[in-house]
Amino acid sequence: MFRKLAYFSLTIFVLSLFIGCEKQDKPKEISLEKKELADIKPVAIAGKPLRIAVGGMITPKEGFAYYKKLLDYIGEKIDRNVEFVDRENYKEINELLKKGDIDIAFVCSGPYVDGHKEFDMQLLVAPSAYGGTVYYSYIIVPQNSPVKSLKELRGKKFVFTDPLSNTGKLVPTYMLAKMKETPDSFFSHYDFTYKHDKSIRAVAEGVVDGAAVDSLIWEYLNRTNPEFTSRTKVIEKSPPYGIPPVVVRPGLEKELKEKLKQVFMNVHNDEKGREILKGMMIDKFIEIDDKAYDSIREMKSWVAKQDDKKSR
Repeated sequence: MFRKLAYFSLTIFVLSLFIGCEKQDKPKEISLEKKELADIKPVAIAGKPLRIAVGGMITPKEGFAYYKKLLDYIGEKIDRNVEFVDRENYKEINELLKKGDIDIAFVCSGPYVDGHKEFDMQLLVAPSAYGGTVYYSYIIVPQNSPVKSLKELRGKKFVFTDPLSNTGKLVPTYMLAKMKETPDSFFSHYDFTYKHDKSIRAVAEGVVDGAAVDSLIWEYLNRTNPEFTSRTKVIEKSPPYGIPPVVVRPGLEKELKEKLKQVFMNVHNDEKGREILKGMMIDKFIEIDDKAYDSIREMKSWVAKQDDKKSR
């Protein structure tokens, strides 16, 4: 349970962005800007639509155009309508996969581990980006901040991304647990933004003192639109973790699953596909073993044990 947040005085602009939270299972979103997504319509091909979810937290706003192109590309290759499904948090996407209401999703590594355990969410492929299939949690602060480590953020304002996020919640919580701390005991105030780019902006604008963000998204923005990343700095980088995968719902037809896998794994083999991947800053898609996510399972288990000890 979150302790009630003390009211703190900021400018009217900042107050309009920042919403406190009272309970961890019902976090509020920090709205730094209005959602502006293009109207994405299904590809005009006959047949039952293939429903694909790309959560708003998995890519910055600038990246959605390329995801749209990739979805269109997939639809053309398998000769099926492709229906874009947008959700704001990982929990909703996991629920849709569990119920069979969507067929494919781009998810974070943490929600994959949860979904695989709970209802047999299945790996399809994973992106290879920046030369590898791993990513990191970046702890960031404003560029002009004197803070040099997570320890120095004690008593400060902090933002996570999503409660189920690996890099945006689990990893920093694990870091704190190793210090025998929790978000409640360590920070004076913390919230969830539900998007890594919003967390980056919150730090850049001085709304908060620090944040935990996905290295892939920070690096993508730093290369394509460094307006906000240039006003932040990375003070800590976590160990590597298995990269966020592309998954399918349990029960998806074996033939369709294999066809989709082949499409993803060959996107980089034609000019149109390479252009799409270039815009996404993905080298290619590859098969990945479930064992790549074991370190996340171990981290989750360790944090859960620490929480259990404290609750006794």
